[in-house]
Amino acid sequence: MNKVGVIGSGNWGTTVAHLLATNGRDVVLCTRNREVLHEMNEYHTNKKYTGSSPLSKKIKATQNLKEVTDHCSIIFVIVPSQVFREVSFELGHTVRGDQILVSGTKGIEKGTCKTMSDILKEETCCKKVGSLSGPNIANEILSGQPSGAVVGSHYEEVIHDVIDLFSTSVIPHKDPGSSSYFPFKVYGSYDLKGVELGGALKNIIAIGSGIATGLGLQTNSKSFLVTRGLGEMTRLGVFLGAQKETFLGLSGMGDLVTTCFSTLSRNNTFGRLLSQGKSKEAILKEIGMVVEGVYTTEIAYEISQKFQIPMPITEGLYKILFERASVEVVLKGLLKFDVTYEDEGYKTVFTEAKHLLVNKFPTPEYLF
Repeated sequence: MNKVGVIGSGNWGTTVAHLLATNGRDVVLCTRNREVLHEMNEYHTNKKYTGSSPLSKKIKATQNLKEVTDHCSIIFVIVPSQVFREVSFELGHTVRGDQILVSGTKGIEKGTCKTMSDILKEETCCKKVGSLSGPNIANEILSGQPSGAVVGSHYEEVIHDVIDLFSTSVIPHKDPGSSSYFPFKVYGSYDLKGVELGGALKNIIAIGSGIATGLGLQTNSKSFLVTRGLGEMTRLGVFLGAQKETFLGLSGMGDLVTTCFSTLSRNNTFGRLLSQGKSKEAILKEIGMVVEGVYTTEIAYEISQKFQIPMPITEGLYKILFERASVEVVLKGLLKFDVTYEDEGYKTVFTEAKHLLVNKFPTPEYLF
């Protein structure tokens, strides 16, 4: 079983499959889209999600999930968080306990507040699970830009095996005259919860950064937003069992900065369009792909309200997205938020309800 599986043919799933294939791996990619399947197998492109970028011929697309589980010892699951449990349930029928499952989805499940690794452990017999996250704009990686990520897991085997898969992944630079090859560098972390939450929560702040860009606010204002946003991510993450240091790494600050300042980010784009007065529904239809930050904002807001965790930026964005509050009113409210010292939020003693949550081992209890 020397093949590697990827479930999901979106822009990040396709990019991960291509990275693995450029490292000499035979990749089996499972997709539900017949048109994507035909295009990838016949023309080695995925124009809907990765444009005209050529993809490795070592990628074989299939609609048969069992083909992935029968031939792959490591499987990357990269589908929207809204269908992650459904896909994991299907995966659970054919996967074996000795296989490694790695989530590449940056989201939190609505209703349970569980991360994707939690879902994989609940819906399958696999215990060796991990999460791949970091500052990864798919189009930039496919065009030959150097990049990196972090794989989080409680298992050293998972960390080392995933790092090994990408250890010599190189993407030729888009300039035909260049001989440069840039590696995709992967680091490891034992803080699985922190790696997952950093990748999910940063999408909230990215929407806010997009709004700021759309309003014409410049670097000072956006840096102000991003820095205070990192504080909110850390507070909620630590409450849910993550280590605060993880939010200073690739899956936290790294992903946050990239998503907040890149015009290629879906969440950033969503925020810019929102600042133009367009409705949430119209924007989602226009983008045509899942914008995880919209759903994560609602989930994070509900947790912060229930457990009295100060998250004013998240609260303001929730009001804009779900209560149709004015952007200008919310912005003024944020600047009037009653905080005197910069580190005040980090020292907050949370409600005693925190004792209901166990630490990172095993899976935290339901919050609702």
